Amino acid sequence: MGKRKVLNESELKEMQLPGEGELLGRVVKLLGSDHILVRCTDDKTRMGRIRGKLKRKIWIRDNDVVTIAPWDFKSDDRGDITWRYTLAQVDMLKQKGLLPQDF
Repeated sequence: MGKRKVLNESELKEMQLPGEGELLGRVVKLLGSDHILVRCTDDKTRMGRIRGKLKRKIWIRDNDVVTIAPWDFKSDDRGDITWRYTLAQVDMLKQKGLLPQDF
């Protein structure tokens, strides 16, 4: 069995805007495994789960801005993390008005 290879974050250069039903949020706390506490733009705190597609490809740290897709059930409490933005992309989101300036 080989070692797990961590890919570089070159995939983040293509910016992905939040789609329908997705929210922007800031990581508050890493809870371990693939669970993260996220404060969303609608002033709710949700427990996010990193999708398997992103796991081990993109590292998420405290205060990162992410896109979260709330679940159909427990939509106020939980969701899937679908994307992480770089600092330059966060500035671009603020300029477009998708993210509040004080967020």
